[in-house]
Amino acid sequence: MGDRVFLDLPAFRPERGGVLPSVRVAYETWGTLAPDASNAVLVEHALTGDSHVAGPAGPGHPTPGWWDGLVGPGAPLDTDRFFVVCANVLGGCQGTTGPSSLTPDGGRWGSRFPEITVGDQVRVEAALADALGISRWACVVGGSMGGMRALEWAVAVPDRVARLLFLASGAVATADQIGTQTTQQAAIRADPRWAGGDYDPADPPVAGLGVARRIAHLTYRSALELDARFGTRVQDDGRFAVASYLDHHADKLAGRFEAGSYVLLTEAMNSWDVGRDRGGIEAALARVTARSVVAGVDGDRLYPITQQQQVADGLGVPLQVISSPFGHDGFLIETRAVGALLRDLLA
Repeated sequence: MGDRVFLDLPAFRPERGGVLPSVRVAYETWGTLAPDASNAVLVEHALTGDSHVAGPAGPGHPTPGWWDGLVGPGAPLDTDRFFVVCANVLGGCQGTTGPSSLTPDGGRWGSRFPEITVGDQVRVEAALADALGISRWACVVGGSMGGMRALEWAVAVPDRVARLLFLASGAVATADQIGTQTTQQAAIRADPRWAGGDYDPADPPVAGLGVARRIAHLTYRSALELDARFGTRVQDDGRFAVASYLDHHADKLAGRFEAGSYVLLTEAMNSWDVGRDRGGIEAALARVTARSVVAGVDGDRLYPITQQQQVADGLGVPLQVISSPFGHDGFLIETRAVGALLRDLLA
């Protein structure tokens, strides 16, 4: 369990069909909720993230908080001032209902888990907010897949979001992103252990998941950084250093993530389009009333800066550019720059 708290919700019907008889949401909080619940901040994690935004590694938390420097007393998300909430996403594998969860018949959902969208994920988060007594977030912040949910909040229920920080994401999935993510899915499905999504949890398709992670990690980092760090260097074991680096990240993910969730969540990202059924992107962004900051990373090749520019233009705000050699992962690594944006937004 670690520092997770759990909330059980009643039956949930995803927008594309099917039904979940119940949904369990795993979340963590920091700080104290004000009597009028006006100081709540929602932090949205990315694809393989979880609710553990801040705090050390330990039982239940194999890694330290993924945005550790941004949450705490005196930090940009100052827990002496704000009540910070982060929930594991619907379809995830860190405590919230997903493909690896048990069904009422005692089996695992596996391939039976219904298709979900970013909108579905936000509706579950809204139910969590209701349960916590939070009618309006002081701020919703997220990057990458978390940025999708942050923007969906501000568009779907604008009266419930006072401020928005949208990072390293886009308003709609591109062909390049869909192509990259379906290739990752294909790598997982090609693993004989995948078994159509109904794999043995004691013998999961870690080889396929590892290949998917290698592909993804190349999009998370910049060519400039990889060449500077590794170049064509060959290790004593005869392997390219960059290949060893990718192997390391593949092994790390296999130790903390489920292949079923990976396929489900990347498909939710593939279907992302904030303008769907809202008259297009421009009309959707016109619904936002939150004070907004839109930021991108200059070396991001997965979510290039043009995608954040589209959102900034739609919201009528200047684009904030974070300079980083790390590419897409700069939104996680450049905590000083992200923290400065948060402090200005929350001032």
